[in-house]
Amino acid sequence: MNVLIKNYISQFEEIQNGQPWVGNSYRNILKNINDSNGFIRPLKEMHSIAEILSHCTMWRNEATLKIERGFGTKTDDSIDNWLSNTLLQNKGWKIIYHNYKSSIEKFIETLSYKEDAFLMTTYYDIDFKKECQYKFLIDGMLHHDLYHLGQLGRIKKFIGET
Repeated sequence: MNVLIKNYISQFEEIQNGQPWVGNSYRNILKNINDSNGFIRPLKEMHSIAEILSHCTMWRNEATLKIERGFGTKTDDSIDNWLSNTLLQNKGWKIIYHNYKSSIEKFIETLSYKEDAFLMTTYYDIDFKKECQYKFLIDGMLHHDLYHLGQLGRIKKFIGET
């Protein structure tokens, strides 16, 4: 049975493409973002939209790896965690956005093959340096998505792209 897994997937899909209770989805926030506005850092201490999407992509790919293999390879200190705006500009917005969307699709597909009992099994988390239940990972990814969704909305307002 995978009632809980389906519920998680539904929440991820709603946050990404639907009309979540918190307001806008990623799809709504990211429409009209391109090479000319995706790399703007409205304040010195704020990230650009591209930086946040790249960061989210890295962690989603890491979560998928943990689900597939039982362990990951990245920590908060990983160089891939926050790539520079300059490096991301060299990649271009379309590639960053494509990689982001692909990471969501792969994550959801990987999760969809699991049964609810999987959530209580464990993996070794090198960032937390301990065994963690997959429920912790999946909840964490939801929280991470919501946290950065709020940041993206704020940045979009700062750059005048409402």
